[in-house]
Amino acid sequence: MTSGFGLVVRFTLRDAASAAAFDELVSRTLEGIRKYEEGTVAYLSHRVPDEPHTRVFYELYQDRAAFEAHEQQPHTRHFLAEREKFVTETEVTFLERVDGKV
Repeated sequence: MTSGFGLVVRFTLRDAASAAAFDELVSRTLEGIRKYEEGTVAYLSHRVPDEPHTRVFYELYQDRAAFEAHEQQPHTRHFLAEREKFVTETEVTFLERVDGKV
């Protein structure tokens, strides 16, 4: 693997109904990621204990080009457009690997 490229995204969702709809949207999006994205090493969605309207994604790509390819996929473009119905705030932190085990 090359140096890798990652990000953490924290979403604050509007309410419980938005959280459920967002989780369903993520599940549908992951179908496309699993099927079409060889350069996506990890794409994980997490709930936060005691914060029912928060989701945190951890995304790891082989490199920046793999991330850019991910962003252009139809399933990702659909997710980016649709998520706005459910999200009140999005915080993105880009990551560069220093050390670790893969």
